[in-house]
Amino acid sequence: MSLIKNNIIIRDSWNHLDDDTPLSAEGKVIVSLKRWQSERKLLMERQEPLGIRLKSAEGAEMISDDLAHFDLIALEFPIFKDGRSYSTARMLRERYHYKGELRAVGEVLRDQLQFMLRCGFDAFEYAGKTIPEEAISAFVEMDKFYQTVGDWGRT
Repeated sequence: MSLIKNNIIIRDSWNHLDDDTPLSAEGKVIVSLKRWQSERKLLMERQEPLGIRLKSAEGAEMISDDLAHFDLIALEFPIFKDGRSYSTARMLRERYHYKGELRAVGEVLRDQLQFMLRCGFDAFEYAGKTIPEEAISAFVEMDKFYQTVGDWGRT
């Protein structure tokens, strides 16, 4: 899986932890909402960056009171036609003013990248069939849009 951030491919320094994987004291970890809810105190005691992964059915309001604890929020796209995480991304940026890394994970394809960027995502675990270096061109292919969004990735 390639990680695209700031229009380049970078090495991912975060570890996605399954709910049954033991928690180590060191390293950047991304945990599920379920694990956050069950191990909140332990996770907050760690002195390392913390990320959370939300499924498409888990909305921003479920973590709105805890946003200050997360350096990264990963939003899942389980299948191409499930767009609920676009709305969650916009809500995190516009309503809750989340400033940390917002990462698209799962079924992240080339044709979605530019709209994801415009909705507030700034990192992408790219799963498309084209090579990641070619997919990056999707960020600048269009300059006229019908959809109204916050245009987070445009200056």
